Amino acid sequence: MTYKAALTVGLSLVVFDAHAQSSVSLYGIVDTGIGYLSSQAPSTGATSGGHSVVKLVEGVWGGERFGLRGSEDLGGGTRAIFQLEEGFNVDTGAMSKSGLMFNRASWVGLADKTYGTVTLGRQYTPYYTMLAPYSPTNWLTGAFGAHPGDLDNLDTDYRVNNAVVYKSPTIAGFTAGAMYAMGGVAGAFNAGSSWSVAGQYIAGPAGIAVGFERFNNATSGGGAWSASSTAYSGTGVQGESSITNGYQNASAQQRLAVAAGYQFNQAWDVSATYSNVQYIGGSASGFSTAIFNTGGAVLHYRPALNWDLAAGYSYTRATRANGITDTASYHQINLTELYNLSKRTKLYVLEAYQRANGDTLDNGKIVSATPSIGEQSAASSRNQFGMTVGINHQF
Repeated sequence: MTYKAALTVGLSLVVFDAHAQSSVSLYGIVDTGIGYLSSQAPSTGATSGGHSVVKLVEGVWGGERFGLRGSEDLGGGTRAIFQLEEGFNVDTGAMSKSGLMFNRASWVGLADKTYGTVTLGRQYTPYYTMLAPYSPTNWLTGAFGAHPGDLDNLDTDYRVNNAVVYKSPTIAGFTAGAMYAMGGVAGAFNAGSSWSVAGQYIAGPAGIAVGFERFNNATSGGGAWSASSTAYSGTGVQGESSITNGYQNASAQQRLAVAAGYQFNQAWDVSATYSNVQYIGGSASGFSTAIFNTGGAVLHYRPALNWDLAAGYSYTRATRANGITDTASYHQINLTELYNLSKRTKLYVLEAYQRANGDTLDNGKIVSATPSIGEQSAASSRNQFGMTVGINHQF
């Protein structure tokens, strides 16, 4: 090889190395604590009523997980990106979603500074990601502070299979996103599909986001949600709780929400949300459309560098339908006390109270509505109080 040829090869290798810089990170969260619920419904088949319970609870401040995320510089402002994330239960060692490896995230895509980001795989909807900065779960947690049963998907529990997601670059403070997930049902393009659109605008200390999402049942006319539904959780449709238990055979679910926040200074900020959730009945659902409207607000205060305090309130009400005249409503109050031992380790105390009124459906029958704080177990009475003391470590 001549000197000129060797120099050319050497320079090309240098250029390739500069353009092919890549990184892969291992990360995770371990979180557990001792929780108390004043009222918990009896298990299926039990012959006696529910009672208060004290138990170990995991993933309260942050869902327990480990994952890999990485990127490769392709040159010209474009990167290849990926994420694989698995949820687990530190108290038992079990997977958070049985039978689903990398159940929290599993996607790959391309990100470009000029044109935006496209990702493919199991991931969150733009509805969730755009609203997340103003979600009540940021300071109240999803386990205790999500709106009743997390029916409006402002926590991180809803993930979509077979999804293609586009996120625009931020232009003058505005960012937009869109998603379509393919059900893959032969001869029925829309069956089992999901789609979402959302936008976010940030101007200095203020921000606002609007989002919409729809999950279609792969079973025609409604009924049990199968693995062909892109909103499938591994056992059924995502978001099951006592709040919506009577409406799980819907032919579709859809959500429209608006969220906003304002940072007053380094110590104080406030956020507020409104959502409209619809469980749309079909010929095999056993109900007509059920609609829930929820409004809530959270006030966060940082009195010192290591301390975070927060308080929140939300109100949820169902509209009159399905023979119910005294419609269900839910009041929820939350408190948070958080102490940061370091940048990666924190101690927390959470308190929550929820009151349910009115009636709802369960297995086609009209029954008294019962509370379900955040994503905790359903209550056996009209009132439920919860408290947990825990530790969260991130790596």
